[in-house]
Amino acid sequence: MPLLSEYDLSGQVAILATSGGDEAPFLAQALAEAGASIFPVARNQSNLAAVLNTLPAGSPGATVDRISLAAVISVMEQFDRAYDRVDILVNDARSIYAAPFADIRETHWDEIQARNAKLPFLLCQQVLPRMAAREYGRVVNLISELAERGMINGSAFAASQAALLSLTRSLAVEWGRHNIRVNALGTCWIDTENQPLEIQQEELLVRYTPLRRKGRPEDIGPLLVYLCSEACDYTTGQAVYVDGGLNAHP
Repeated sequence: MPLLSEYDLSGQVAILATSGGDEAPFLAQALAEAGASIFPVARNQSNLAAVLNTLPAGSPGATVDRISLAAVISVMEQFDRAYDRVDILVNDARSIYAAPFADIRETHWDEIQARNAKLPFLLCQQVLPRMAAREYGRVVNLISELAERGMINGSAFAASQAALLSLTRSLAVEWGRHNIRVNALGTCWIDTENQPLEIQQEELLVRYTPLRRKGRPEDIGPLLVYLCSEACDYTTGQAVYVDGGLNAHP
């Protein structure tokens, strides 16, 4: 994508944490094309490899074997062996779960909240003080538009997204004095397989979307780069949606 000079991320180091969505490799690629060095963090080796395959050979990364403070500290120790600073944290915490409310087991609820809310919380807790010490940082939390909407069979997932949105706003208020910007990038349904438009429009949700198509990775890449850049200087605590107008729909 064409890169404006004010969005240049050259020399900056980004941690990209993903719960395993198909969009993570495209997010990493967008940041790398803007000049950032990427340290991916993923739930398992397969998800990590998918991101690393988009980055220069030999790029470091880490897996989180369990979502706990000890595991996140271990990840940061691995990060410290590769880099001496962190400028950007991107939390791609949108692990999907759908079930009727009455059928949600306690273990399922705990797992989806841990993946989508607890892991970003723990990473922010480790990264924000490092950013504050340098008086600079950018945090972007990827969220679903269900953070502000309800959906049948979506209560557990939506609750995790609402928690992350609320965390975003609170961190923006608390850490703004350290020149740290914390924002949320909201998305809906992203097509990573280049489906023909006529096939997409066979699906009810696509026909319900004002722009009548799914999103593409290139729809969110430029905005992600902006939110991670120095140009994003007077925007914090905001949820910016790239969802084809779905969140504006009654």
